[in-house]
Amino acid sequence: MHILITGANGQLGNEMRVLSNEHPRHTYFFTDVAELDITDKQAVCRFVADNRIDLIVNCAAYTNVDRAEEDEPAAYLINAVAVQNLALSGAKIIHVSTDYVFSGKESVPYREDMPVAPQTAYGRTKYAGERLLLEACPDAVILRTAWLYSSFGNNFVKTMLRLGRERDSLNVVFDQIGTPTYAADLAAAVFLMIESEHWYPGIYHFTDEGVCSWYDFTKEIHRQAGILCNVQPILSDEYPAKTPRPHYSVLDKTKIKRTFGIRLPHWTDSLTRCLALLKE
Repeated sequence: MHILITGANGQLGNEMRVLSNEHPRHTYFFTDVAELDITDKQAVCRFVADNRIDLIVNCAAYTNVDRAEEDEPAAYLINAVAVQNLALSGAKIIHVSTDYVFSGKESVPYREDMPVAPQTAYGRTKYAGERLLLEACPDAVILRTAWLYSSFGNNFVKTMLRLGRERDSLNVVFDQIGTPTYAADLAAAVFLMIESEHWYPGIYHFTDEGVCSWYDFTKEIHRQAGILCNVQPILSDEYPAKTPRPHYSVLDKTKIKRTFGIRLPHWTDSLTRCLALLKE
């Protein structure tokens, strides 16, 4: 197959690039905005036709939650319009979405068929992208994930490593619950879908196993990295965030595990793998 990976300079895109070396029977095209502007419908169609693209893995997204709140049209352009452009290209699609499509107010893991109720501009634009994708390409695959980190790019793990080394103490919220997800694990799941004998369209949830708060996550990052920093738990109300974050965004992975036979690592084990790479 000829496979296009959009958003190739992001965390997931970079992990896809690394793993593609283990799947040499396909031809890959890695693009970011400099190589292909996916908000340009004609450019997308031309690229797909010229390169005979069979499958698009869309890792591109407008992910700055606070900035999306200030400029929702810009987020909509990338998170919705661009997704529709890819859907209309004629290629099969695997599209990465987010836990932010849910309200974050439940207390049981979110299944794929539970009602969506995005509370932020980021969540609204990502859900709009899901809808437009399925309207134009009903046999697409949508992969919702959460709390993504990697050895690439900027993310929570790298920030907590830096702050833990710079400061004697840190305040981190303990009333937002979810599951950290190593982008390399998500990339491996995407390749499992690509290599599957059958195409199983639909919406799937993917994170690593386990549950924690941002406070717990920080404590584990510091423990594994040998950082001695006094981390204090605080309430979300005490943290000056411009945009509300989901209080509960644990995703139910039953469907993806049953459909593809995926075995998911616990988030603490994946964190160990990522920190080992960052040490190098």
